[in-house]
Amino acid sequence: MQSGQKGSILIVDDEETIRASLSDILQDDGYYTDTARSGRQAIQKAAAGDFDVVMLDYMMPALDGMDVMKELKKLKPGMKIIMMTAFATVEHAVEAVKKGANDYICKPYATDKLLATISRVLEEARFEEDLKTSDSENAFYTIASPIRREIMNLLYFRGSMRLMDITRHLDVDDHTKIAFHLKSMKEAGMVEQHTHMGSHTHMGSGTIIDISSRGYN
Repeated sequence: MQSGQKGSILIVDDEETIRASLSDILQDDGYYTDTARSGRQAIQKAAAGDFDVVMLDYMMPALDGMDVMKELKKLKPGMKIIMMTAFATVEHAVEAVKKGANDYICKPYATDKLLATISRVLEEARFEEDLKTSDSENAFYTIASPIRREIMNLLYFRGSMRLMDITRHLDVDDHTKIAFHLKSMKEAGMVEQHTHMGSHTHMGSGTIIDISSRGYN
């Protein structure tokens, strides 16, 4: 990535017009881009380069997006991946997110939605990097749990949420599971708890959970 650029992005799609269009849009918005026409080429370029985000087409010949993502995660576990899919295969993209993709966009894509998605994924990457460089041992222990990382990411972008809203957003059936994780995060100093007057304490339904200001925002 050159100085002054917003980030480096590898665009992976077997259609040349898609690669060219995305590259033009992203370069105009201040990103460095490279492209790959196949899954194998994407793996080679990702191994040799240092990309902040890989935009990966779900439907490709030979190696499809899921296969490529699996290989990329082996090479660089922290690599950020945005899956690209047609409207008809949106359920596949959702499945990809469950298996490690950071987000997805639908084709044909709206430019504002595209740029917002990339910006959000990069913000998440910067946030995780801040946590890695934190000198708090408790922070490292706390984010070892995938569900706690999801909670931290959620609060980072939302600012504050009620316990039940967090539970619903993460699609967890039992809110006491979230309360348990929040208790550990509170003890580590990573979240703060505020309770409205008249509502239950101990992470009750009226509890507002905020991300801690102690070095995490």
